[in-house]
Amino acid sequence: MKTAGILRSAVVGLAASVLFGTAALAESPTYTVGSTPSGIPFTFLNVETNQIDGVMVDIVEAIGELEGFTPQVEATQWSALIPSLTSNKIDIIAAAMYATPERAQVVAFSEPVYSYGEGLFVKGDDSGSYKTLDDLEGKVIGAQVGTAYVDAIKANPNIKEVKVYDSIADIMRDVALGRIDAGVGDWPVVAYQLNQGASKARLVEEYESQITGDVALAVRQSDTELLDTLNAGLGKLKESGKLDEIVEKWGIN
Repeated sequence: MKTAGILRSAVVGLAASVLFGTAALAESPTYTVGSTPSGIPFTFLNVETNQIDGVMVDIVEAIGELEGFTPQVEATQWSALIPSLTSNKIDIIAAAMYATPERAQVVAFSEPVYSYGEGLFVKGDDSGSYKTLDDLEGKVIGAQVGTAYVDAIKANPNIKEVKVYDSIADIMRDVALGRIDAGVGDWPVVAYQLNQGASKARLVEEYESQITGDVALAVRQSDTELLDTLNAGLGKLKESGKLDEIVEKWGIN
């Protein structure tokens, strides 16, 4: 009888442990994260794993580990990021997206993750010196759709024309082929891709960024609890030095 009692207690204890573990797993939410497949090194499609990879992916995964949620990263085109968020197709935007006042009217941004400005690139055999947009007088410039650069360049009366593209890679192609005179894009993205030999275009080293901003994660404005969770995790990453490690890993420091 005594042995039976011990066995019964053990079974009850095991069952309780299983139930507790199941409940704990059930309480761990999964959030769908939208990231672009062409913003290397911030977010890009890793052809070896067929998964979205990059700086922002590492960051949201590190936050998830700290704060107890699972990020499910899905490839989302740049122009579809905010519409996908507001239509509940994704829960978090993790991409090289500036936290602009205009976007903040539609989505809620986390604390800043990384700050930078635009980089300028020209055809490889263009030896001209371009320090500001004013030095590009009479030229045709390419910029990516949905970025803060499009309107800023259009507002410059010296620029002949602004052509809008779906990706930085498309801009680099047309610059290298001489179809347009120059292109602009997120400086870390442009520098990384050109350093990797992605194009025969040339990064203009002396160019001084005119349009700087903070990259941040984004959620729906109604998801205040999720925003608090992301900010809490981001704060821990900064304090521990883990954020610096991620930035260093991808060579954009």
